[in-house]
Amino acid sequence: MSDTRSPRSELGAFLKARRAEITPAQAGLGDDGTRRRVPGLRRDEVARLATMSTDYYTRVEQGRVGASATVLASLVKALRLDEAQRAYLYELAGRPEASRRRRPVQRVRPSVQRMLDALGHCPAMVLGRYSDILAWNAAAAALYQDFALLKPAERNYIRLIFLDPAMRDLFTDWEDAGRVSAATLRMETAAASDDPRLAELVGELSVRSPEFREWWNGRIVSDTAYGAKRYRHPLVGPLTLDCDTWTSPSDPDVTFVVLTAEPGSPADHALRILGSWHTTPEATPTDDLHG
Repeated sequence: MSDTRSPRSELGAFLKARRAEITPAQAGLGDDGTRRRVPGLRRDEVARLATMSTDYYTRVEQGRVGASATVLASLVKALRLDEAQRAYLYELAGRPEASRRRRPVQRVRPSVQRMLDALGHCPAMVLGRYSDILAWNAAAAALYQDFALLKPAERNYIRLIFLDPAMRDLFTDWEDAGRVSAATLRMETAAASDDPRLAELVGELSVRSPEFREWWNGRIVSDTAYGAKRYRHPLVGPLTLDCDTWTSPSDPDVTFVVLTAEPGSPADHALRILGSWHTTPEATPTDDLHG
């Protein structure tokens, strides 16, 4: 007999089968002491892991509502789907492009890296789509952290702001930095709502950061290009720097970020001290992202 179930019905059956394979312990959930009637995760537990209401997840699993790319990305994380399962989930949800089409890997030219290095003690970075950190100079590594020590897929400025405790401590007003970051990322969804890279990033941050989830759901937007940034650096103490950004004339998805201080000011002196303590990382900043 042929299977005549609709894609939504099959999607629900697939989600149900996957949650049955995961124990609460595997999902990082504690034992609530209640007797379990299902072998794996309950619907409410999947909903909690995917940061959505139980009612909404139930309607998705029952095929009563469609699922956006962001919702699908959250379910991929919550149910720990592998690449094949992920692709199948997106197919069932009617979003095959979102599961397969990835935008080209971004790289910077060697001349751009030389330009960053020429800025000396002024921290400078090149950010790509969704604030992926494509390149940086030694001064930026001294201010923030040595990005060369991170895996390429972890080199994302917004991800670090929300998930790295050291970055949280670095910003004097972390909440302001977080809101601006969430708002900046929200701006990019208008032109790339079906990009799986964006869906994965938003999904991960929504699951792991309650602050991001709150500000993201608030749908605030921002395209702030300059302003003061205040830090409390563990080595040189309080630091206020002017931040200016420029969009690449040849690629609107590439942004140059430069931090400066008034020459001769305490902040300028602090930057010079940081620069003298930091050595250029051995790894190359232009390793492929998400390749």
